[in-house]
Amino acid sequence: MEENAALASAAAEYRLRMCDIPEGERPRERFAQVGPSAMSQRELLAIILRSGTKTMNALQLAERLLQQFNGLHGLARASLADLQAVEGVGLVKAIEIQAALELGRRMMLAERDPKPQIRSPEDAAQVFMAFMSNDEQEEVHVLLLDARHRVIDRRMIYRGTLNAANMRLAEIFREAVRANCAAIIVGHNHPSGDPTPSPEDIAATRALAQAGQLLGIEVVDHLIIAQPHFVSLRERGVL
Repeated sequence: MEENAALASAAAEYRLRMCDIPEGERPRERFAQVGPSAMSQRELLAIILRSGTKTMNALQLAERLLQQFNGLHGLARASLADLQAVEGVGLVKAIEIQAALELGRRMMLAERDPKPQIRSPEDAAQVFMAFMSNDEQEEVHVLLLDARHRVIDRRMIYRGTLNAANMRLAEIFREAVRANCAAIIVGHNHPSGDPTPSPEDIAATRALAQAGQLLGIEVVDHLIIAQPHFVSLRERGVL
């Protein structure tokens, strides 16, 4: 009986190995055949991981990571310690995951127009998402715009603890005055993943608009970012 159980266990373990997957379905072979755009997130992550554990192959480990961290955005926010807490992910794998995600982020930044024209909340959200970090701290950023709403510069005004970012009006408008800009768009993130405006967010937006009127600087919008989602306070009727 014990011998049969051992054989069954060994067979189950064998079925989990990558070599048991048909060659045309293995991530690396599929990558070579169909190219990266046809690959799923799970398959691409499995290529970075290279190997799994005694009980799961690289594809299964990749699936576990994506589920545990709620997709790529959650994975990008995870620290080295968070990643290493997952069975089968040591320091080397954790570093490789973070390095791959950081390369993707930097490529996205390098391809952007350095002075894009903001025509919609979506345009502004894309700029903010490219620069805001994916960790568990809130950040307040401001886009400095010319009269045609082209981006002159972007500044991070504040970085704080979870749910504790302060909307420092003096610092926001100090940067705007120094740059002699015509308009600004303010953005801050909600690390919780919920972009719903809080009463404090609404009050801060109204204070921004009042200060902008006094200084002759248009406050075009205030965005709340919860990657990959966002909320425009202008669209909500606050501005």
